[in-house]
Amino acid sequence: MISYEGLEKVLKDKGIGKTELSTQLGLSTRTVAKIGKGEKLSSRSLLKIADYLGVKPELLMREVSDNKILQLLREEKEMKLSGGLYHELQVGMTYNSNHIEGSKLSEEQTRLIFETNTIDVGDGVPVDDILETVHHFRAIDYVIDIAEEELTEDIIKHLHYILKHDTKDSMLEWFAVGDYKKRANVVGGRETSKPSEVYKHMGALLAEYNAKQNTTIEDIIALHAQFEYIHPFQDGNGRVGRLMALKECLRHNVIPFIIEDAKKNFYYRGLSEWRNEKGWLTDTCLDGQDTFVRLLDMLEISYERD
Repeated sequence: MISYEGLEKVLKDKGIGKTELSTQLGLSTRTVAKIGKGEKLSSRSLLKIADYLGVKPELLMREVSDNKILQLLREEKEMKLSGGLYHELQVGMTYNSNHIEGSKLSEEQTRLIFETNTIDVGDGVPVDDILETVHHFRAIDYVIDIAEEELTEDIIKHLHYILKHDTKDSMLEWFAVGDYKKRANVVGGRETSKPSEVYKHMGALLAEYNAKQNTTIEDIIALHAQFEYIHPFQDGNGRVGRLMALKECLRHNVIPFIIEDAKKNFYYRGLSEWRNEKGWLTDTCLDGQDTFVRLLDMLEISYERD
């Protein structure tokens, strides 16, 4: 849904009615009706109105989600609010997701980077750990911005690009940043999709997933597990998969889950055994959902849980 609160305010301040706006700019009644219905104007119409009113286009409209958690994240992100849900999601998910993959940065160091854009690295912290922490912050921003769009291969590839660009891996000629792997990889002794099969397997996975109606947390967990079995990228699959799951939780108004580093052994076991026993990964992700709920409770944010 689109809110034209900004446009309504500017029109009121300038004493201009919608009929006058339509007449002066030659806008169709259908275009003006969109304002009242909360439908999205075309970029051309929005620019035309903004130019006539002498304001920036982004001041006239904003997207409003029925998902309370997503809307709150968007508002706090735009406000750059400290100490709220957006702030704590950025720190908590970035620290845990990167630490699961071997980052040496502590939660305190992760928080310092987010809050002050500085870091007391101490000894032996790889530059890539710092880069990928900052990149993960930007990846969460991207997820919040495009949360309500249908999940596509382009979105997934862009998440990989955000995470891995400018790292040492990006300097390797054979390492495809923002694209599917060129070399076969094995995870925990388990064979993954061959490079020549990745496009077919990813296409089939997304077609099946996006065709679902009334998507549940169990559907999102299954998407995550099957994505990890394909393992489409040379590296960074775990973080992309968890970001993808965050996006889909926000898209379908499902409380997200944060896998804590302390639970990574249960998480890895759940992924490894998924095809034989789905309960282990499901339980771990539901525990991660409880972690997010505790954050909501701590911030006194009301929510509905299925």
